[in-house]
Amino acid sequence: MSMSLIIFLIVLFIIAMALTFYAFGQEEKKMKNIKEAGDTVEDQLQRSHDYESTSIRKYIPIQLWIYSITIILSIIALLIYLK
Repeated sequence: MSMSLIIFLIVLFIIAMALTFYAFGQEEKKMKNIKEAGDTVEDQLQRSHDYESTSIRKYIPIQLWIYSITIILSIIALLIYLK
């Protein structure tokens, strides 16, 4: 494998990990705020319904974009390697 391809894949991995940890941190902050505000069963049920109604419209397209970009970049890296 060429050194530039290895470096590219390492950088891509580091970026993906950084974004994953950033998203995890945001969720942790949100959960901390919910606990501090006082959480009732009704609030939990409302959040559950909100998540179910928005997850398909909001989160699935984001995941599709992430997967598409990752696949395209991987194919480009493979083509560069084969060249």
